[in-house]
Amino acid sequence: MKFLIVFVALFAVALAAPVDDSASAQTLRQDSDVGPESFQFAYETSNGIAAEEQGKLKNAGSENEAISVQGSFRYVADDGQTYEVKYVADENGFQPQGAHLPVAPEA
Repeated sequence: MKFLIVFVALFAVALAAPVDDSASAQTLRQDSDVGPESFQFAYETSNGIAAEEQGKLKNAGSENEAISVQGSFRYVADDGQTYEVKYVADENGFQPQGAHLPVAPEA
């Protein structure tokens, strides 16, 4: 499950980082709190990138132990629009939501 947290965090950073001005961006805010059964972090940069995430261990010590994560990230794309993705990642998988993301038709 720790892999899931790292994967989601790296995924968010990879999608959010524009190549051309990431080197000159300044960190405006950065917070984190990591404990044995929960974590949270948030950051914001001067070039419009921001992310926040919180997670907690569910059913600790049981056969159904899992990490439940929720968060969001936003960035300004090359087209000048700001895109934001909110997500949940848990035992049901990664579930992103965003105005720009396609939605599956109702069954």
